[in-house]
Amino acid sequence: MIGIFMFITALLLLLLGFPVAFTFGGTAVFFGLLSEGTKIFSLMPHRIFSIMNNTILMAIPLFIFMGIILQKSKLAERLLESMGSLFGEIRGGIAISTVLVGALLAASTGVVGASVVAMGVISLPVMLKYNYDKRLATGTICASGTLGQIIPPSIILIILGDVFQQPVGDLFKAAFWPGIALVLAYVAFIVAVTIFNPSLAPPVRLGAEHGNKRKQVLTALMAIVPPLVLIVLVLGSILIGVATPTESAAVGGIGALLLAALYRQLTAKMVWDSASETVKITAMVFAILIGATAFSMVFTYTGADYIVEDFMLALPGEKWGFLIFSMLAIMVLGFFIDFVEIAYIIVPILAPIADRLGIDPLWYAILVAMNLQTSFLTPPFGFSLFYLKGVAPPEVRTMDIYRGVVPFIALQVVVLAILVLFPHLFGLSMH
Repeated sequence: MIGIFMFITALLLLLLGFPVAFTFGGTAVFFGLLSEGTKIFSLMPHRIFSIMNNTILMAIPLFIFMGIILQKSKLAERLLESMGSLFGEIRGGIAISTVLVGALLAASTGVVGASVVAMGVISLPVMLKYNYDKRLATGTICASGTLGQIIPPSIILIILGDVFQQPVGDLFKAAFWPGIALVLAYVAFIVAVTIFNPSLAPPVRLGAEHGNKRKQVLTALMAIVPPLVLIVLVLGSILIGVATPTESAAVGGIGALLLAALYRQLTAKMVWDSASETVKITAMVFAILIGATAFSMVFTYTGADYIVEDFMLALPGEKWGFLIFSMLAIMVLGFFIDFVEIAYIIVPILAPIADRLGIDPLWYAILVAMNLQTSFLTPPFGFSLFYLKGVAPPEVRTMDIYRGVVPFIALQVVVLAILVLFPHLFGLSMH
């Protein structure tokens, strides 16, 4: 039972506000010494070395660098302004354009924080100025920003590829249609609520400010085509098998620099700042990985994984009981802890059980990824909520953001349920 107490202790420390990496690492050291002494950590250097040598994980800093360069090259601003001018004149048009831009940013940058902040700074003031409902506006921005978790190239898919020992390219292919389904669900929701209650998102006459319609379309194309070419180069090279994710991430980094040069934003200072931010974010991710690895090692060594496995296999409904319980457990844990810890602590316990029950690892990995995306939206610790609150005007209260994301969390759960019940609709298989 030491492993179970260790898990509860780590959760309590996280709720008290201790840093994630040190919480899991420190808890592992304390309970490891308590149960077996220093010899339990004899293989820890080997584990750390294998993390740092992992060629799959090498793609993470490269994709982060690509995303930060694109953020600093004002890609989001160009996309939002041009799409807003195209769709603004229909009810809910700015919200719809925010979702579409969120999808494009997800496929080109994959950095959730950057997407939410950019759209919060640009879209939110426009929506509030034209009397959009605060809850609809904030919910749309938070949900659109988190699309980077499921739409490739996604960092969580790279991490899950490592955990499930599945090719990252296959995960990218498998995640494409669920990601598109989520985008369509968001757009359909916005259209539906504005039909039943037009005052929530009135039409905006942005067209006059941007000249005639033909000029608006050309401006939009000029904003959309360059990042679209980059997306095709990066994802296309992975999907057709020309390049590994790490190689395509390097191509993406070069492509992002070329786009920045095209937009006349490329400077030595911008490259230096982007590289510095990349190092900080990557260091944070890998510190969490090392802490999570230590925790997972001690948890497994104490035999707690067998308790969890016996419990899961004893659930009624066998495969379905396991699927429902594991999805609920991941969703609840997502309220309190980050996706990286869930991927490296919880998923390695669940993956062998799924394998024993004959569940296809690719399908299960996509279910986990969809579920982990929800953790970015769920109050009180959803990161997207904090990102948006940090840049929102004073009149937008925290409760407005919390209430705004609730329908979008419900939509994510609905799409997840469809993916569980009808995987063939997304080109996936249960077995």
